[in-house]
Amino acid sequence: MMRPLATAALLTAIGIASASAQNAPGERPGTDWATFNGNLMAQKYSTAGQITPENVGRLRKAWEVHTGDVSDGSGDVPVTYFEATPIFANDTVYVGTPFYRIFAITPDTGRVKWVFDPHAKLKALTQPGMKSRGVAYWQAADPQPGQPCQKRVYIGTMDARLIAVDADTGKLCSDFGKAGVLDVNQWNDVHDKWPFSLLQPPTVYKDTLVLGWAGKDWALKKAPVGLVFGLDARTGALKWTFNPLPPKARATSGTADVWASMSVDPERGIVYLPVSSPSPNFYGGNRKEPIPHGTSVTAIDAQTGKTIWTHQLVHHDVWDYDTNSAPSLVDIHKDGKTIPALVQSTKMGYLFILNRLTGEPIYPEREVPVPQSHAQGEQTSPTQPEVQRPVPLVPDRWPGVSTIADIASFGWCSRKAHELRYEGRYTPPSVQGTLVYPATPGGVEWGGGAVDPVSQTYVVNNSYTAQIYRLIPRAEYERETRDKTPKSWHPMKGSPYGVEVKNFTNWLGMPCWKPPYGSLTAVDLTTGRILWKQPFGEVQKWGFYMPDSWGSITIGAPIITRTGLIFIGASMDSRVRAIDERTGKVLWRGRVDAPAVATPATYMYKGKQYVVFVAGGNHLLLPKVSDQVIAFSLP
Repeated sequence: MMRPLATAALLTAIGIASASAQNAPGERPGTDWATFNGNLMAQKYSTAGQITPENVGRLRKAWEVHTGDVSDGSGDVPVTYFEATPIFANDTVYVGTPFYRIFAITPDTGRVKWVFDPHAKLKALTQPGMKSRGVAYWQAADPQPGQPCQKRVYIGTMDARLIAVDADTGKLCSDFGKAGVLDVNQWNDVHDKWPFSLLQPPTVYKDTLVLGWAGKDWALKKAPVGLVFGLDARTGALKWTFNPLPPKARATSGTADVWASMSVDPERGIVYLPVSSPSPNFYGGNRKEPIPHGTSVTAIDAQTGKTIWTHQLVHHDVWDYDTNSAPSLVDIHKDGKTIPALVQSTKMGYLFILNRLTGEPIYPEREVPVPQSHAQGEQTSPTQPEVQRPVPLVPDRWPGVSTIADIASFGWCSRKAHELRYEGRYTPPSVQGTLVYPATPGGVEWGGGAVDPVSQTYVVNNSYTAQIYRLIPRAEYERETRDKTPKSWHPMKGSPYGVEVKNFTNWLGMPCWKPPYGSLTAVDLTTGRILWKQPFGEVQKWGFYMPDSWGSITIGAPIITRTGLIFIGASMDSRVRAIDERTGKVLWRGRVDAPAVATPATYMYKGKQYVVFVAGGNHLLLPKVSDQVIAFSLP
């Protein structure tokens, strides 16, 4: 459902000039990678062109840094999720760690210039482990000579502290918050059951920090409300607040937070928010009224936080299909016209291509009937949006039982599939157990895709995941969790049900569904048609690599360079790759210490192009973690 909330006056006020690739404050085009997504438009595109398809095979390690901030979870410190995209600005590579330290690194040698340590509490307050997606950079438009903190690096912590340090020295900026630390939890005043965990760095637009937060999934019916804050970059003072929930839902529900990165149309001053689902995630009997911002992409005014338009991607979401990545902004040249557009990837495998000024679809989209819930008190939406072009990255029907996994489980996979409720995409959770495909891991995960604005190509990696969602009546849940809660069980406290969410795998951990498990796809944005689709990555299990044709579940995202190279980690086989944008052919592979689930970065420094990966691992892919930051360049 699309609700155009903008007026002509508002659009005029924020500007109607055309926008091409734009840079963050202080960013040098083709040189820097100054934001989490490369530029404010979340294109993950660089005009650096020294590394080409012809010479990429000669890439070698230029330098590496081990931060020391790593844990496998076997001791007192929870397991680490090192998901930080390195940023390059101010002639420095900055990386934030899962212990919320900031490393400033010399771009060509890997020498550490300085380290900031907030001495954070290493406790997993809202997440399954220690997690950070890195830092953000800001610099003053009119730097004052001799004054500190004219350039700043920001990092958030799981206990809701936003920290600002001088980008040259790593010392706290005393004019920000209280002596350099802003307590964001001061605004957590509705159902404040957990802190506003600041795992994603803020989005920096001019002198405003746009800040979302992450919470504790699948835990409560009434949860903290998913506020987004506009903050003064110098002082941390609150400029505005965006609230995604209508008044009734604020009383009975919560979240619909923005836990992923955001994008900005810098010429028009529009921020694009990927808004997640309301609480609880798998039951909506407490939130039957419309919540237009829930599981949406929403455009707001960067100066005021006021909604311009919202386009809902899932109605009454009971699948945890959070909108989970910043939409990529690009001007599409189609039928003799230039259309200001965005591409929003989703966990469902749909790519929503919208006019970014109005939220209207550029390619056909329709409402289709979907299966209905039989859960007590539930009332699911009778229809859901269906994108007709591009074709979904994940098919409408699951591929069926894997013969190998079924044989290995003595027929358990096929027997279990027969027991589960399954009526295609959007089959709701049920007491008997529902087969969900694609499930909450995607589809496309939180990295999103990358766009080449010159060739008008969008590239994205996706997974094919099947899970079982089972609603557990409250009395049964309380009885069975009296002594111990199974790892796959989650309370949704306050609702009539708990929920079990588990991968549809056999006793050996083999997927019960047929491969492939992951793909990389290129889309022509001028036609909406698929250019190529290739299995991507390799499944690593029991020390063996499965066939290339199977692909891999992936977490992370690609980047694209001017010469038509795609760089990506993301797969479970602890390799990083360079791929030909024209064909999807792998041109180069490099080994790293763990799956590189962070989006890479590329930059030019002293005449040489570098590509930097953070190889931190993720237990969803492989039980291997690391603290490695590694850069590659030509000899």
